[in-house]
Amino acid sequence: MPETASIHRWQTHPVTPENFEDFADVINPTRRDTHCWCLSHRLGVKDIEELGGGNRETAMRRLCERENPPGVITYRDGEPVGWCSIGPRAEIPRLAASKLIRPVDEVPVWSIICVVVRSGHRRQGVMAHLLEGAVEYAASRGAPAIEAHPVDPPGRMDTTMAFVGTRAMFEQAGFRAIGTTDAVASRMPRLIMRRDL
Repeated sequence: MPETASIHRWQTHPVTPENFEDFADVINPTRRDTHCWCLSHRLGVKDIEELGGGNRETAMRRLCERENPPGVITYRDGEPVGWCSIGPRAEIPRLAASKLIRPVDEVPVWSIICVVVRSGHRRQGVMAHLLEGAVEYAASRGAPAIEAHPVDPPGRMDTTMAFVGTRAMFEQAGFRAIGTTDAVASRMPRLIMRRDL
């Protein structure tokens, strides 16, 4: 566990209808209607119309009612500080159908598609707890392995694409690089990193 474990009390929980506002506080504190609500890989326009009457927030709330909620929230001392969108690859339609990020084998992996640390809490050890909590959540649901598709920047990451994560942060969480994709973020190739469970 990170060094800050002894200083702070950390918890990670799946997003549910009961803690949805905590999720929103991390990814969309001003509650902008046009915000992505972390749906771009999970739902198309037609699905958002069916689930949420065209409202992205409502559609995300409905996803949180499913058997496998679409991600986890990390709390530090009771305050929501991080979000990780994670789920079975087969349940993430845009990823499952991707021609740029193809499966490397038949393992029914769970995939991390987005990581967010709440503004004002970055560079404080949140990511280590967030990724470990996401791994524990996936393991509790029977995931055999988890994959992520970060980049390996030479310096600081462009904040507009930071949601994909970096090789270093995933290596620190026990992931190993097993290949590359045809996808790019900030003009850098996205890797395939895996942690077997």
